[in-house]
Amino acid sequence: MRDAEGAIFVTGGSSGIGLATARRLARAAAAPKLALFARNPARLEQAAALLRTDLPQADIRTFVLDVTDTAAVEAAVAAAAAALGSPHRVVLSAGITLTGRLDTVDLAEQRGVMEVNYFGSLNMVRALVPRMQAGAKLALVGSAAGLHGVYGYGGYAPSKFALRGLAEVLRVELQPRGIGVTLCLPPDTDTPMLEAEVPLRPAVTSHISAAAPAMSAEAVAAALVRGMEAGRFLVLPGLSVKLLYLFAPWIAPLLRWHQQRLIRRLGE
Repeated sequence: MRDAEGAIFVTGGSSGIGLATARRLARAAAAPKLALFARNPARLEQAAALLRTDLPQADIRTFVLDVTDTAAVEAAVAAAAAALGSPHRVVLSAGITLTGRLDTVDLAEQRGVMEVNYFGSLNMVRALVPRMQAGAKLALVGSAAGLHGVYGYGGYAPSKFALRGLAEVLRVELQPRGIGVTLCLPPDTDTPMLEAEVPLRPAVTSHISAAAPAMSAEAVAAALVRGMEAGRFLVLPGLSVKLLYLFAPWIAPLLRWHQQRLIRRLGE
């Protein structure tokens, strides 16, 4: 059991990877203090109720928050820190998805994905880092879609490539301050977001995704927390993501050939 010297802050904490990671981190703390941030008030309160049942000793606070609103982010983080103390473990899991061929997806929707997935994380980082102390750890939840170009993810993958770049910079800049940075790149994960995305995928995207089964949010959270506590920068849950990361430079032509073959076969 880890007796953390501060609070656990989790965005996207109402469901999926965010909720599973919040639960796992809180269980490992002797006296958990947990701040959950999410946009949907009803789902946020449901998540908090589940955690309070599971962890009756925990001090759990909820903050309805749109991470794209810079002023609201600063206010929510300030309120959470005033109530619970310095953030000791931070997980930025808030995100949205978008599928479709680039020429068919609305540009405003594509901008919206970048606002949430990249700038929303950046807003949180800017509000949180000044309140974090040496020994604290920050995790960003990216995606395996940030490793290789995949048909149908032109509106989504660039936001995760950008998040990967942000994590790389934070890794360097926060190391002298004693703040650890972890980037988790999960594959398809069984979450409400994936459930909503699957029916909207182009056929080619569906065929590509079918090559690897979705992981559970709990399995991704377990890998994330293990890596975070071990001080690892990169967490690659599942064998398929590890292989993609290790061999993508060599197999990229084969992956592109496979996608082109699917495009011709499926007429997209």
